[in-house]
Amino acid sequence: MTGPFDVMFGNTPFDLNHDGHIDGGEWAFINDTLFSDDSSSGIDEDDEIDDELEMMDPDERREALGDAGFDADDFEDEF
Repeated sequence: MTGPFDVMFGNTPFDLNHDGHIDGGEWAFINDTLFSDDSSSGIDEDDEIDDELEMMDPDERREALGDAGFDADDFEDEF
């Protein structure tokens, strides 16, 4: 039995085990490769934000976290 993904991706480089059928693992690979939200900039936004927060003085950091809608007390042990 062939599925819709077999028609589109079977017998292509995405058919990793070359059986002509796209299984769950192969579909996950296709999904991550073709439909990823990653901007491919190579920059991790979370790390960049953490670096900026670490450079701020404590009062400035509390204000920035509050402006962003976070409770600054939840991040007290982070910085």
